[in-house]
Amino acid sequence: MIAFTQYKNEDSKEWVTFVHGAGGSSSIWFKQIREFQKHFNVLLLDLRGHGDSNQQLKKTFGKKYTFQSIAEDVLEVLDHLKIEASHFIGISLGTIVIRQLAETHPNRVKSMVMGGAILKMNFRSQILMRLGNTFKYILPYLVLYRFFAFVIMPNKNHKQSRLLFINEAKKLYQKEFIRWFKLTAEINPVLKWFRQQELNIPTFYVMGEEDYMFLPSVRKVVASHIKTAELFVVKNCGHVVNVEQPVIFNETVIAFIRKN
Repeated sequence: MIAFTQYKNEDSKEWVTFVHGAGGSSSIWFKQIREFQKHFNVLLLDLRGHGDSNQQLKKTFGKKYTFQSIAEDVLEVLDHLKIEASHFIGISLGTIVIRQLAETHPNRVKSMVMGGAILKMNFRSQILMRLGNTFKYILPYLVLYRFFAFVIMPNKNHKQSRLLFINEAKKLYQKEFIRWFKLTAEINPVLKWFRQQELNIPTFYVMGEEDYMFLPSVRKVVASHIKTAELFVVKNCGHVVNVEQPVIFNETVIAFIRKN
């Protein structure tokens, strides 16, 4: 089972589960825990090979990495804790894991908050993935990861997010990075399906206005998923909205969850 941490609120029956992105860990939510615990029970997860789950890396060597299998890791924790349903908050690639879980187990997902959501790989991100695939066996993974972090989070005000993810990525192993990177081979058909299919689950996209790689596609999807999707754009903010603008993120997301 992947590593998890729970923070109980005895006055609430509602659960909020946080899912980080590739190369991160549950520590990226350090600016959310205190505020969310005031209103909900909080569950933090470390995905395979990340954070405290990297101690279980040997057990995962025989497993094929797919978004479905990673979503099943999350479901295993919910079952273990006897959480029937939860609100989910994700960042970056974590939003794909949440959407995958909602596809197969919609009754377990009360609402979805998608921070820095990835719904389509634009031309620049496609080039980035091809470069990564070309050099993933040649260059140390941290060289590639630093390069990706600078491309996705290039501005001065993105520095804290960029350094946080780079420092967390140092806890990965080369083989683990490659396993996660191979997921990009299946990402396009998965994202295409997500863009086409609207689930009957309240969905809140929280995007930075400077998230130039992913914001345009989210705008298009929200315009077509009019029944369930809302978009909130955070000014002067890049990809990792919960770190760069935590006060705005916390206030808007808590209000959305309480509404649903």
